[in-house]
Amino acid sequence: MPTTTIAGHEVDVNDEGFLTKPEQWTEDLAPELAKLIGLTLTDAHWELIRFLRADYAVKGETATLRRASTQSGVPVKQLFALFPQKPAKKMAYVSGLPKPKGCV
Repeated sequence: MPTTTIAGHEVDVNDEGFLTKPEQWTEDLAPELAKLIGLTLTDAHWELIRFLRADYAVKGETATLRRASTQSGVPVKQLFALFPQKPAKKMAYVSGLPKPKGCV
C-alpha cells in the first residue's frame, strides 16, 4: 500500500486515495481530504463525519448511503447536496473510512 502525506500526517492509502487504516485519521485530516475533492466542510458535514466514524466503530464497516440517512436522520437529498454526485463514497473518503460495500 502506498503512503502519502496529508496535513503533515503520513497515512497509508489505497489506489483510490482512501485511507487503509482508519485509525490514522484525525480531525485535522478531514478538511484537507475534503479540499482534495472540492469540498469545504460545514457543521452539517462534521455532523455526518462524526456519525460515520461512530457507526464504523460499532459496526466495523462503513455505512451505506441508506444507513447513513436513516440512522443520522439526514435525508438522502441533503446528503447529495452536502457531498455532490457520489455522497457515500465522498463521506467515507473525508471520514477516513473504507469505501462502502456496493460503491463503485
